[in-house]
Amino acid sequence: MCGIVGYVGQNNAVPVVIQGLQRLEYRGYDSCGIAMMNSEGLNLEKVTGKVMELQGLLAQKKNSTSLAIGHTRWATHGPPTFDNAHPHVSQDGKIALVHNGIIENYKVLRDELENDGYQFRSETDTEVIVGLISKCYHGNLEHAVREALSYVVGAYGLAIVHADEPEKIVCTRKGAPLILAMGENEYFVASDVAAILHYSKDVIYLDNEEIGVLTPEGIETYSVADEPVVKKIHKITFNLEEIEKGGYEHFMLKEIFSQPQTIYDAMRGRLLPEEGNAHLGGIEHMIGSILHADQRYFTACGTSWHAGLIGEMMFEQFARLPCEVEYASEFRYREPLVDAKSIVFAISQSGETADTLAAIQEAKNRDATVLGICNVVGSSIARETEAGVYVHAGPEIGVASTKAFTSQVTVLSLLTLKLARLMGMSESDGLEIADAMQRLPENVEWVLKQADQIAEIAKLYADASNFLYLGRGVNFPVALEGALKLKEISYIHAEGYPAAEMKHGPIALIDKSMPIVAIAPQDKTYDKILSNIEEVKARHGRVIALATRGDERIKDIADHVLYVPPALSFTAPILNVIPLQLLSYYVAVERGCNVDQPRNLAKSVTVE
Repeated sequence: MCGIVGYVGQNNAVPVVIQGLQRLEYRGYDSCGIAMMNSEGLNLEKVTGKVMELQGLLAQKKNSTSLAIGHTRWATHGPPTFDNAHPHVSQDGKIALVHNGIIENYKVLRDELENDGYQFRSETDTEVIVGLISKCYHGNLEHAVREALSYVVGAYGLAIVHADEPEKIVCTRKGAPLILAMGENEYFVASDVAAILHYSKDVIYLDNEEIGVLTPEGIETYSVADEPVVKKIHKITFNLEEIEKGGYEHFMLKEIFSQPQTIYDAMRGRLLPEEGNAHLGGIEHMIGSILHADQRYFTACGTSWHAGLIGEMMFEQFARLPCEVEYASEFRYREPLVDAKSIVFAISQSGETADTLAAIQEAKNRDATVLGICNVVGSSIARETEAGVYVHAGPEIGVASTKAFTSQVTVLSLLTLKLARLMGMSESDGLEIADAMQRLPENVEWVLKQADQIAEIAKLYADASNFLYLGRGVNFPVALEGALKLKEISYIHAEGYPAAEMKHGPIALIDKSMPIVAIAPQDKTYDKILSNIEEVKARHGRVIALATRGDERIKDIADHVLYVPPALSFTAPILNVIPLQLLSYYVAVERGCNVDQPRNLAKSVTVE
């Protein structure tokens, strides 16, 4: 994995593919390459480094071609070397392909091919697919691809070319995202719409195991049984400007500051402030099933899992509906108690998270009803679930998720409000919650005005080796999310803990070099949190407190105080996470880290 771009048409394919790869750089990668078709056959260029280096190499050689495929790689099998970089080429030099995903049975297949005399150049699982297609090729590339993949176990998004069919790109997917797009007499394939948005907003989403064939004449799509399939053309609704920095130093900062709007967009048309209620059109017909299910689960990974934790607490506290939160990566391995009377919510920003898709499949195999909460229209999770809700956060380019998290929590809040009213919440309580949600955008704006103050605090702690984040109740997942953001982009070891659990181990770590972030709103846990802060100060720890605006008492014991407006526990997680996002961002900037492309991370994790 990580990024795929391909082009066939009347123009020079090289700048189109290179620009597409540059627009996918935000996903993270360690090497890149391009395969171009010319009169002499396939021409391959690869580098272990940035797309800019590949662009410079190509500029020296003045390549021009009407067909090319390119890739940015995030290493899974084998380190980032020239031989391991994509595209991979068959032994006879006629087939080239790029691949996102992971081939689970590649070792068995590799042994079989080597026994047949095939010689491999790389350590990757991907090269096995090239060898298989070469072995199966008898004059028709799409037929060879279909036959080769019948031996493959795993996930893939593929774009393949053959020197004997120089005007054709064959594409297919299973588990990994891939879209096809059409312009004026030119056609594209990409793993993310950002790569081709400059050229086209008309896209086709391939379903699992479908095959797309791109030629200068157009796009043809076929089922796994080799029957023509008529695909719906979808119109991309966001603009190119939304994937540009817009004057901000980093995409992450832009996305943090966009949250007043994205939170509003998540609520727009759904929050009913005059009724103290909510309406979620995408799952309105499923509300009865959610209420009467025997089991309710949230399954997700990373930041989305933290959103699920908040959803669980809200469901249980306000709607009095029990539920559980599961790591998607563990869901199918632990024999969950899921059956036809279960509801499973799958949460993902990209809608392409491999572990979450696997959890969805496991739930469906057990006859559960699976609902999606995701950000990307037309994504795999949107297509694989029975119904769902889009969070409408717009394109999120920064690898460390920010606006998608607050939009996910907003959607979960709306769903909780809907269920709670049906479960007996009074109209007055519903009106109070709806009013608090309606004021979220302006309250987030108020928090963002503290950015300069947070940047100054970040300078004091940028050299720390460890951080501890403490929160109670619904703010415990916020502590987890704050710690995750810091470790993701600044590479500082950070942990989130329920504040009361500090005494059961982490307190041993506290000294003058250990900063503590304490989430201390004036709620029912306030006095307990103050006691935790006192315990930290008694051991010479330094405390950054997140407190309710107007709280003067906390100034006496904390080293630094960041304020948020007064909030109900219903809306507090959304407000409280904003300063933690900013703190992580400014610490990372102060340390000179690549904020948008942190090392070893990819934006959409499409392998397990």
